[in-house]
Amino acid sequence: MTPVEIMALIVAVFVGFKLLMILISPKSWMGIVETVTIWKNPIPTILVSIVLAAVTLMYLLQELTIVQIFATTLFVMFLMIISLSSCAKATLALEKQVFKEIGVKLSMEAWLAIIVWGILTIWVLWALFA
Repeated sequence: MTPVEIMALIVAVFVGFKLLMILISPKSWMGIVETVTIWKNPIPTILVSIVLAAVTLMYLLQELTIVQIFATTLFVMFLMIISLSSCAKATLALEKQVFKEIGVKLSMEAWLAIIVWGILTIWVLWALFA
């Protein structure tokens, strides 16, 4: 198996497990989610995610272009919209709460994500139009 196939397998196993848990007992899934402490410790979560994202990108770029990766991201965005639309009221309420509580500070707290997305966007535009 190639590294990209291994990454796809990891996603398929995780999604399959999650779907099975949700179909059998949604409360059980929430119990698992609540016991996982990554959301309680954002700094280590961010650092580990940066490393994993960089490694994943490195392997993806061996088989795909950055343009193909961004096109795949569009597909994933649509899948997320399908998921979040099923609980639109809660999603909108969360967004309002975040912007009400954080407001302008959001960009200060999300600076790393803004920088990463900015760099990737410039890279894609460069690849498309250079």
